[in-house]
Amino acid sequence: MVHLMYLHGFLSSPFSHKANETAVWMAEHGYSDFFHCPQLPMEPFEAATEIRLAIDKLHGEPVCFIGSSLGGYFATWAVEEFGGSAVLVNPAVHPYVLINQYVGLQRNYQTGEIHQIDAVFGEHLKHFERKISDPARYWLMVQTGDETLDYREAVAKYAGSAQTVIEGGDHSFQRYGDYLPQIWDFAQGES
Repeated sequence: MVHLMYLHGFLSSPFSHKANETAVWMAEHGYSDFFHCPQLPMEPFEAATEIRLAIDKLHGEPVCFIGSSLGGYFATWAVEEFGGSAVLVNPAVHPYVLINQYVGLQRNYQTGEIHQIDAVFGEHLKHFERKISDPARYWLMVQTGDETLDYREAVAKYAGSAQTVIEGGDHSFQRYGDYLPQIWDFAQGES
């Protein structure tokens, strides 16, 4: 069986709504041992190290990443570096550009932890940008009402991949939980 590894977004955590929905769905179906959601540090190089460690713990077993927002950016990096596949939920495509809006003190949405974002953060993020080698390894899920990211950037980057583009919605990706059976099937190569 393929493991699911959920990579949360910027200023988020494993306690996010989508991460929790995924964990509950996996538990209800008896797949808890195949679900992983590492707490990603804010600093990009530290986040990448945490992802690498989480992958290492699987001892070469196959993995499908679910990447939300900035987690989608890291999921793409992880697939291109280590293999596997990814479901990308309203993913960040050029986060190193957007991050300039967040320079200063920022509060984590779930934990309340305060983070200092500085000008080099964007340069560090840029290091993890990757081109898509095989579009079939990705499933893009976007909602056109995303108030944080321009969904069209993701549609263009993941051209040739499976794409679910939903009119309306928002950055949180409304009704995400409805897609969990399909996400599991995609991860297992059954879609």
